[in-house]
Amino acid sequence: MRPRPMLVLVGILALSLNLRGPLSAYPPLLGDVRESLGLAAGTAGAVQTGAILAMAVGSLVGARVGAALGSTRALGASVGLVALGSGVRGIPATVPLALGTIMIGLGIGISGVLLTSVVKDRLADRAAAVSGAYVVAMMVGSTVVSAAAVPLAVGLGGWSFSLAVWAVPALVAVAVWSVIMRGGPAAPAQVPTRLPWRDRFARLASTYQAGVSLTVYGSLTWIAPTYVDRGWSAASAGLLIAVWSIAQLPAALVMPWLAERTGRVRPWALVVVACTALGVLGMIVWPEPPLVGPWGWVFLIGFACGAGFPLNLGVIAWRAPDPQAAAATSGMALGVGYTVAGLGPLLMGVLVDLTHGYGAALCVLLGAAGLQLVATLGLGDVRRPNPVSAGSPGR
Repeated sequence: MRPRPMLVLVGILALSLNLRGPLSAYPPLLGDVRESLGLAAGTAGAVQTGAILAMAVGSLVGARVGAALGSTRALGASVGLVALGSGVRGIPATVPLALGTIMIGLGIGISGVLLTSVVKDRLADRAAAVSGAYVVAMMVGSTVVSAAAVPLAVGLGGWSFSLAVWAVPALVAVAVWSVIMRGGPAAPAQVPTRLPWRDRFARLASTYQAGVSLTVYGSLTWIAPTYVDRGWSAASAGLLIAVWSIAQLPAALVMPWLAERTGRVRPWALVVVACTALGVLGMIVWPEPPLVGPWGWVFLIGFACGAGFPLNLGVIAWRAPDPQAAAATSGMALGVGYTVAGLGPLLMGVLVDLTHGYGAALCVLLGAAGLQLVATLGLGDVRRPNPVSAGSPGR
């Protein structure tokens, strides 16, 4: 007997809490890590870049891992890899830190792909809403971990213990998926076709995801420095990032809900593009309006970041003919997106150095909005399939 949809949803949310959290623990502890291990800034930063690129690799191979093990078993194994990587980072040395972080990135990349496959198979008629829910769970996990990282390091006696403790929620997710695996047979171990590079829909979904990922990681990296350069204190600029993060939560829930409610995607995807473009243009042309300041611009960009990811995964789950195709398409899209996420902020930094200002770098985010616009227009108005033909959650 197949597991109940509610149990599958609980498993998805438990896993999602671990899809950003372990990586969010590292930046707040960066100073302590560098001092303890004697790392240069570039080396310490390369650890996190390696995680993002490992996420890209995990996304690109995720469909094959799911085909070999079955989606549910592969999900349990991938979050187990996150738990193991977190534990390895408990060893206070450079090699375990880098190795554990790469393991976490691989586990996150594989999980992201297979979640789309499971949603397509078990919760197809609520694909966008479920995608929004697990994006919110990711954000909540990231926020809690980043806030708790330093206090835990103080309370537990060191940065390595603070990094290692996040193996615990990952093990909880492994336990939930163990129950799900016992509740029904694994998905057929079919060897999937290669990633669908020649498929027009997959290319457009990847283009959209590249735009979303570039917007997320580019704005996360460079919004605060832009305003520090304008004379803001680091603490005040940090509040801008807090507003950016908070804006993502309602977007990740409301926009997929609207897509489900109306059965249409393009109008809401265009709203996302407009929010990005307006927010970035505001930062470039009128960075600090009187009285209200830049908070509105930052909120718009954050809203777009929160909505873009679940909308794209919802479209993939709607359009893909079967779970295997959903995994392959989402793997290609996420792989491309994470690759751009790893390289885009670097390009923006080079532009800051070359131009001695932030305008050119922010224009990269306008380019990201352009990618989303091209993909949205190319995809057309993707409509939610009839729940009867798509399969109800209990089937």
